[in-house]
Amino acid sequence: MFGGKIGVPELLVILVIALIIFGPSKISELGKGLGEGIKNFKSAVKDGETTPTEPAEKK
Repeated sequence: MFGGKIGVPELLVILVIALIIFGPSKISELGKGLGEGIKNFKSAVKDGETTPTEPAEKK
């Protein structure tokens, strides 16, 4: 069953167990929080790419 890879049947079992433990409302809150976290991470990475890598010249 767990031969090094997680397949679709294993994911379904995990989702069903999570649904039983947390309930549908908590699962949606967790998904929303995860989505916001990923969005913030992507924006932080994008902001990091636009900042200069060399120090500014001294006046």
